[in-house]
Amino acid sequence: MTAKLIKGTDIGEEILQEITTETTQIKEKYGVVPGLVTILVGSNPASISYVTLKIKTAHRLGFQEVQDNQPADISEKDLLALIDRYNKDDSIHGILVQLPLPKHIDEKKVINAIDPDKDVDGFHPVNVGRLMIGGEEVKFPPCTPAGIQELIVRSGIETSGAEAVVVGRSNIVGKPIANMLIQRGKGADATVTIVHTKTKNLADHCKRADILIVAAGVPGLVKPEWIKPGACVIDVGVNRVGEKPSKNDPQKMVPILKGDVDFDAAKEIAGYITPVPGGVGPMTITMLMRNTLRSLKSRLGIQSGNS
Repeated sequence: MTAKLIKGTDIGEEILQEITTETTQIKEKYGVVPGLVTILVGSNPASISYVTLKIKTAHRLGFQEVQDNQPADISEKDLLALIDRYNKDDSIHGILVQLPLPKHIDEKKVINAIDPDKDVDGFHPVNVGRLMIGGEEVKFPPCTPAGIQELIVRSGIETSGAEAVVVGRSNIVGKPIANMLIQRGKGADATVTIVHTKTKNLADHCKRADILIVAAGVPGLVKPEWIKPGACVIDVGVNRVGEKPSKNDPQKMVPILKGDVDFDAAKEIAGYITPVPGGVGPMTITMLMRNTLRSLKSRLGIQSGNS
């Protein structure tokens, strides 16, 4: 039986509608809206494309969005001063510095300079610590792992007592999603194993998984025979493996994207599976917006609930 597709485009749209409704209610009651600043240093094409989508989404939700473009040669000192200015701006509830940064700027210093209570990416060490403690201490779960958890929960997949295997140990996806799944509560209470490309008998670990999350950045790493029949497979990989003509404009070339899982074969074994593209990807910006709303609600003393 072919696996049920977990579509991030559909689930993300559902969450965006919830954010829009809540933003409107807060504006009517308190006269404020979530404020998000996105700082873009230089002109990396991928970063520009990503930031443009963030701006468009924020505007659609009724947020105040500030796009602050800086030249590639901005000094580290000046960038840190700019962040400090937004830290002190009460109309700004979320600060996002688009990565990667030019080589002369220390990314760690930049991340650490952001007020943890405005760090909607969830990368500041304080927020990493909050995530590790779990429960009510969590302020801003990192966006991609939070999106993964929402995909699992909203697809009706049971996590309590489930064997979850996370392939990948990055600070952005692997480690945080493993930590989130092992906590107590909804979308958690799982037994979690973290594996990676250096793990011995990688296939054997994957075969045990009721929930298999693959974020290794290696196209086609997970073979269909590694998947437990009926398992939930979340493919975080977005790997460019070539180009093809655009459907709308045959003269224009667009990237061919492949996940970390052999999708066509895996969908015949798994119970649930995310496509690439259209799976985890759309959820990242959605959760960034939800974190920005959470920041404003925290300032107003409103309990977050699901948002």
